[in-house]
Amino acid sequence: MVDRRRRGRIVALVCVGVLAALAVLAVPGVRHLTGGPAIKGVADGAVITPGGLAELSITAPAGEDLSGVDVLVNGQPAKVRRAGDRMVLADTDLDDGTHTVTARRAHWLLPDNKVTHTVTVDSTPPRLTVDETPVTDLRAPFTLRGRAEGATAVTVDHRPADLGDDGAFTISLPTAPATLQVVARDEAGNNTTREHTVPARHPGMRAVHMTAMGWTSATLREPVLAMAAEGRIDTIQLDIKDENGEIGYSSKVPLAQQIGATRDHYDAKAVVDELHAAGIRVVGRLVAFRDPILAQASWRSGHKDRVLQTAAGQPWSGSYGEYAFTNFANPDVIAYNIALAEEAAKLGFDDILYDYVRRPEGALSAMRIPGLRGTPEQAIATFLGDSRDAVRPHGTFVGASVFGIAAQHPTAVAQDIRAIAEHVDYVSPMVYPSHWGPGEYGVAHPEAQPYDIVARSVAAFTEQVRGTGAQVIPWLQAFSLAHAYGPDEVLAQVTASAKAGASSFLLWDPACRYNPAAPPPR
Repeated sequence: MVDRRRRGRIVALVCVGVLAALAVLAVPGVRHLTGGPAIKGVADGAVITPGGLAELSITAPAGEDLSGVDVLVNGQPAKVRRAGDRMVLADTDLDDGTHTVTARRAHWLLPDNKVTHTVTVDSTPPRLTVDETPVTDLRAPFTLRGRAEGATAVTVDHRPADLGDDGAFTISLPTAPATLQVVARDEAGNNTTREHTVPARHPGMRAVHMTAMGWTSATLREPVLAMAAEGRIDTIQLDIKDENGEIGYSSKVPLAQQIGATRDHYDAKAVVDELHAAGIRVVGRLVAFRDPILAQASWRSGHKDRVLQTAAGQPWSGSYGEYAFTNFANPDVIAYNIALAEEAAKLGFDDILYDYVRRPEGALSAMRIPGLRGTPEQAIATFLGDSRDAVRPHGTFVGASVFGIAAQHPTAVAQDIRAIAEHVDYVSPMVYPSHWGPGEYGVAHPEAQPYDIVARSVAAFTEQVRGTGAQVIPWLQAFSLAHAYGPDEVLAQVTASAKAGASSFLLWDPACRYNPAAPPPR
């Protein structure tokens, strides 16, 4: 009986306390408290990064102060700090996994006394891999493939890719760009970003050089077309801008028209279309920085910084004549050459092959290069990379003709082969046997030993470009100097080049007179 009476009094007291609390809420003049504490900024059940915890905040019930709210993480009191009318976690360093965040009234008898959110912390970004299969047709539609494990979305240059449940993604583009930004994002908001260079592999070529004027001559043009018909060559290299600064067709580039550089030797669009119809690829040779027309016009119009100069501030001539070289560090010169390259790409040229993409021979201390930042080698490589970015959307490859000695002497004319190879699709070393001195690469008489000198020099270049994605497509000699060069000498060079790892080639004869029997058909 005593115990029952005691329990009855306790229950009665509790009831009185509850009723008293409720009565307080009902007293006129006292603000009625509605609702409980709230957790904002992060939804219940959310998956977030560790940094996402900084968005979580706790607010007090209406009419109450934050001092009356306790915050717990995983059931333990949490460190908090005031941020205006909110509380935020002072310690957001939580391990990956699921956690509970609770906000509760200190007065547990009041209604709606607590709220709990469950959040999952995930600090691991998606694992991203992108297909590295090289592209050989830059004008065909391009599909990028890859895998983003753990991702809920993938974008390629800010465009959404199709993402499967297994993490595989694809996106189709009109053509293959030079570079792409691929971003994989997971549910928590972790990102994995990759700047992807689309690997491109030149389809290969067996080519001969033709000047713009040479192409107008049936005597020179028809034997070359016959060589193509017989399968001896599959590509014709046609000059866009030559060593004189002359553009072989009526270019629409404003600066070219302004300085009088355009000529009307051939209709570029018509010729390219005709050769393509015959199954012949067309490489446009663009002489970059040896450009007396641009240099002279620039000097006389007051744009002297466009011209490469002597240490005394006069136009550089060297052995090339007055106003020979433009300044490869000048933005106008760079833009002019890239504009010509882009125009040719739009006209249908399959490749842009730069020549004289260098500084002239001689001591660098004897030259003045206005605006140069860094080394000449860096400036040349950057120019080539910018050119590739400009023409790649039009489906065009980029190559660079380089000195044969550049593999061993990269600063002689600012042609660092390794750096160049990282910015072009192929490197074309001029390994003409007649241009080597006695004893080079251990060859006693290079011009009389075309196989030996080509095999060894091309091997040096293939080693330099290894791992860059670029190919070596050498210039071979099809002209005579001290020794007569006919089909046998050309065949020796072609064979040696292939043995050294470069099965493609370009034949050079400045007179554009090629022996129809060289090279042999495939």
